[in-house]
Amino acid sequence: MDSVVEVLFGAFLLLLAIGAPITVALGVSGLAAFMFLGDNPIKIVQIAFRSVGNFPLMALPAFILAGALMEAAGISRRLVTLAESLAGPFTGGLGVATVFACLFFGAISGSGPATTAAVGMLMIPAMTARGYDKGYAGSLTASSGSLGIIIPPSIPMVIFGIAGLGMQPPPAAIEKFGTFASLSISKLFIAGFVPGMLISGALLIMNYYLSKKRGYTGSDESWSFRGVLCALYKGFWSVLAPLVILGGIYTGFFTPTEAAIVAIFYTLFVGFAIHRELSFSDIGRSLETTTWITGRVLLILFTATVFGRLLVENRIPAIIAEGLLSLTDSLYLIWALIIFFLLFVGMFMETLATILILTPVLLPVAYNLGIDPTHFGVVMVCCLAIGFQTPPLGENLFIASGISGSSIEELSLKALPFAAINIIAVFLIAYVPVLSLWLPQLFGY
Repeated sequence: MDSVVEVLFGAFLLLLAIGAPITVALGVSGLAAFMFLGDNPIKIVQIAFRSVGNFPLMALPAFILAGALMEAAGISRRLVTLAESLAGPFTGGLGVATVFACLFFGAISGSGPATTAAVGMLMIPAMTARGYDKGYAGSLTASSGSLGIIIPPSIPMVIFGIAGLGMQPPPAAIEKFGTFASLSISKLFIAGFVPGMLISGALLIMNYYLSKKRGYTGSDESWSFRGVLCALYKGFWSVLAPLVILGGIYTGFFTPTEAAIVAIFYTLFVGFAIHRELSFSDIGRSLETTTWITGRVLLILFTATVFGRLLVENRIPAIIAEGLLSLTDSLYLIWALIIFFLLFVGMFMETLATILILTPVLLPVAYNLGIDPTHFGVVMVCCLAIGFQTPPLGENLFIASGISGSSIEELSLKALPFAAINIIAVFLIAYVPVLSLWLPQLFGY
């Protein structure tokens, strides 16, 4: 067994060290391990194809397409306008509007980079024009863009749900903790709402403190209830989009996969019949974007499933779980170890690949400690969301850098306060499970 693990991890780390893409590193290392074991390589293909044949996975390309279409249909722009009207003259008002806008758009796209790009194209120039430092504007947008994978619907939560559904909890865990072991993507979506609000609040607090320190004021116009109503009227169909999507999921009217399809048809209706800003060329570009992003994600899923299967067959998750439990029996200390480990990994690895690789490793630890897997999944996604705003990978930083014209180094430095307060919020979410589990229990999950 040790030799197989050495071949698996040795090939994986070697390929990463020479600059191979994560997909290639996962696939080739898995193939090398199978060949070392003398198994038929066709077995790899069979395992991998089963991984991309799940019905819930249909939600992935559908939500990506819905997000791209909503940007083209003017829905995201109207959400930003509404967010600006809510912020008004308050200290750091445009920063507040940026957080609100990312919150609204995250409830549509399910993607951190997509949220950063959509909101950043509108808000970074607006903040810069109002006298905000462009580095600050870019770092705030990159940090707030991370809400895209926490606020439901969330693509990483879909991936975690698929990875978790493939794992059976130990009989002892089921006997001791009963139905807590149940896991569903709908439950994950509902559980992510309150933590998303908490992290949004943390970002708003830090934005207020830094804006007050730097002298960033709000708009010249006083806050007007009439102005908010006017923005709400103009953006009514835009605001209705996340309400329809999340409302349908929360009430059980449709599944997350069905919600994604509803989102597409809703956007087409609004774009053609209401706003009349959507064209057939926009649909073509949105389909192209969806194909590119989905293909990239599915390739990672394809290869990471094989890698994870080899880990499980060689008892690596069980060994790590036993090792953590042997260090301490303190739930809080183990949570701290897991959080810092995820934060570190999130700095260097792509989020979806990390979830697929580490879920089979860390979920057994959660089961053994009596942690609800839904709560664990929310904490895992929140930790990895911070990776979007931290170098060297930091996808949101690269997008914000391209829009603002600031260097990655400058954005990384100015994003540190936001990352720090997000980490505090993640510890609060981990140590107080009711923040994640109260809403699912309210809806009968």
